[in-house]
Amino acid sequence: MKFPRSWRGRKRSLGRPAPADVGSGLVTGLFSIPEGMAYAAIAGFNPVAGLYAGVVPAIVGSLTSRTVLMVTTLTSALALTSQSVLSDAGLDPKDAGNVAALTLMAGVVMLLMGVLRLGVVMSFVSNAVMTGFSTGIALQIITGVLKDATGYKPEGRNRLHQLGDWLAHIGEWQLAATLVAAATIAVWALTRLVRRLEPVALLVAMVVASAAVAVLGTGVELVGGIAHIPAALPGFSAPDLSAVPHLLGGAVAVALVGLAQAASIGPSVPNPDGSRSSVNGDFAAQGLANLAGGLFQSLPSGGSLSRTGVAVSAGARTRWAGVLSGVLLALIVLVCAPLAEHIPMPVIGGLILVVGGELIWGKRHDILLVLRTSPLSSAAMVLTFLATTQLPLQQAIVIGAVLSLLLYCVQAARRSRLVALTADDTGRWHPGDVPASLPPGEVTVLYYDGVGFFAELPRVETMLPRTDHARDAVLILVMRGVPDVPSSSMAKVLRRHAQDLHRAGGRLFLAGVEPGLARALEAAGLDRDLGPDGIVPAGGALFDPLDQALADARAWITAAGSPSRHDPQDGPERPGRPGP
Repeated sequence: MKFPRSWRGRKRSLGRPAPADVGSGLVTGLFSIPEGMAYAAIAGFNPVAGLYAGVVPAIVGSLTSRTVLMVTTLTSALALTSQSVLSDAGLDPKDAGNVAALTLMAGVVMLLMGVLRLGVVMSFVSNAVMTGFSTGIALQIITGVLKDATGYKPEGRNRLHQLGDWLAHIGEWQLAATLVAAATIAVWALTRLVRRLEPVALLVAMVVASAAVAVLGTGVELVGGIAHIPAALPGFSAPDLSAVPHLLGGAVAVALVGLAQAASIGPSVPNPDGSRSSVNGDFAAQGLANLAGGLFQSLPSGGSLSRTGVAVSAGARTRWAGVLSGVLLALIVLVCAPLAEHIPMPVIGGLILVVGGELIWGKRHDILLVLRTSPLSSAAMVLTFLATTQLPLQQAIVIGAVLSLLLYCVQAARRSRLVALTADDTGRWHPGDVPASLPPGEVTVLYYDGVGFFAELPRVETMLPRTDHARDAVLILVMRGVPDVPSSSMAKVLRRHAQDLHRAGGRLFLAGVEPGLARALEAAGLDRDLGPDGIVPAGGALFDPLDQALADARAWITAAGSPSRHDPQDGPERPGRPGP
């Protein structure tokens, strides 16, 4: 298998761990205990699987990723998407074989996307859609731990309904659980006031609140009541091959969620060694991390912005920080597993409420930006948010992708236009309004500012000047910048207008046509409709094709026996360089 060039040669850049990497690895590993377990718990998985997602995937991902400081592990969106995929397929999310099958399949998809250099796919997901999706995921995180935090399990068909039901039944919240969750949040907030402790505020809150519950003997549910945490390294987990046919589409959805989240890490966390990140290299690295983690009791993993942020804040300098976070977490589990079973669930609930709240708060600038950008972007964001909170996540992903494409299509169609070009006495070209009709015996130059997209052409066609009085008139359409592969609709529009001009006694020239576009238009037979030299290819200086088209147009008018009475393009034979 041929890996992306940016991913090969990884051994040359491993380097040596810096002293700060050890401390960063320890903090990140400890942080993985509450966060990994909580993410797994809110999605209905065995919390131990969330814990183990911080071991093998973190080690393999950090060793192979192109973004040096990125930590690969379980994220909230991946946990919820995985649960949704398994439930939709009628599979038990607590069955280790089902989890292993999904993780391995998602790893294969990620690896293939990296090898095939499909990182560009992520650029088709708009910021508006991603903002709506991320905010919806954050709300899912919050509603997923309301029972742990308050002891009351809300009911409802969707997350918004559940949130409303939870608020409406405040009188049924359990006092002990609510006070423990509130105290955990309070300790977190106070810890953040100490600048040096800010990166480990969640960890401090977990330790302090758990210790207080143990000392006071508060009667709340503990992690040990949900799952036993073995004092052992993650063991081999064989995938259930019978689940594979049911997870084909779901594995793609899980992979896309993980890759979409990871794609934002590279630009946010530059490599300390000055090397360049690679989306395709990171895709391949996450695929390898899941292929390895899926065989060792891990849930699907991807680049985690929160865990990466913890590592960077704690002083990470090289990729060894992520490697050590997995190694040290394994040692902590091996030695201190019984202690983790005494963590109160309201403490984890309080911490995850903090995480969900921070995710929403962190998106406030993006939300305001989208709302100020355009009504269409705002609608796409809101629809994606509603889909994420009310539908299975794999369906919400598809809806978001479709909305992104529709948003692009609408914007591409709206931006297309025609601009009239007029030369002054010095030969400099100036943009202007398109005339309503082509004046007879004159040359009119229009610049086509578009991409040849079929949806934009009806609007462009209405902008073309009328041809009813175009005797001996010439229209030059500057096509520079139009893609090599136009839609067939473009060929039809150009042919229709060329024929209208011909019937009126005029002619159409296309100037600055790229070679690929010229071949496509000739294959469609448009060269016959335009006549000799009707397609002037791009080449030479910027305005050379337009100069040639002008010369040919004037020669044609002269040959037709109708000299120009007033040619607005008159000027030097070689117009000045400034253009549209």
